[in-house]
Amino acid sequence: MLHRYDWSESSLILEVFTRHHGRIALVAKGAKRPSSNFRPVLLPLQPLQLNYGGDAEIRTLKGAEWMGGHVMPTGEALLSGYYVNELLLRLLARDDAHEALFDAYAGVVQVLAGDHAGAQAATHAAALRAFELLLLRAVGLLPALDLQTLTLEPLDADTRYILVPEAGLRHAADEEAALAGADWQALQDMLDDRTPFTSTLREIATMNAGSNSALRNQLRALLNYHCGVSTLRTRQMMRDLQAL
Repeated sequence: MLHRYDWSESSLILEVFTRHHGRIALVAKGAKRPSSNFRPVLLPLQPLQLNYGGDAEIRTLKGAEWMGGHVMPTGEALLSGYYVNELLLRLLARDDAHEALFDAYAGVVQVLAGDHAGAQAATHAAALRAFELLLLRAVGLLPALDLQTLTLEPLDADTRYILVPEAGLRHAADEEAALAGADWQALQDMLDDRTPFTSTLREIATMNAGSNSALRNQLRALLNYHCGVSTLRTRQMMRDLQAL
């Protein structure tokens, strides 16, 4: 479940991401009643088996079962999960299946819910960057990362390039804010791998701090541009909590 809205005094409208049908809207009738079987099950960032019917834009939820596998993320990991959900709500059209992206979503949620000891923050960040890349590619907003977008010329491994919303991948005027051609080419190879989420996460995790920061900033600008906002709501919430 990506998000839920109140509908009448006792029911909810749910936005859910399904493997075979993409993002869909459901009405969960009576879900707010204390006696409802839906109450303990309809939680965000949890794998669910859903049974629904109807052919209207908003279908009717008939059954929901928790599939197990991991616990709810907590703390900053929970906010990161809400951030991933917000990206899906803003960038995915309804009723448009993205099975590979669904698998990547399951992967990033599992990372956020897991325990990675001292490397937890770095692993979470790498998982978010990997998912952002896969989401942008799935909806057709990510250019090829092994070519200069305007000229379609191959990248030079030692030259630095920057990914900008209006022009794609191009030579960088500010090299500190960019990644080397070899880094972009490696990311493209991992995105084309048979297990793109795991492979891309692993590749990003091996980057140095400067490259990670540059990639984060460029993807953030690209996502904000295509979402039509200066800052995503969940990102602003994270900033506000950190300020406290």
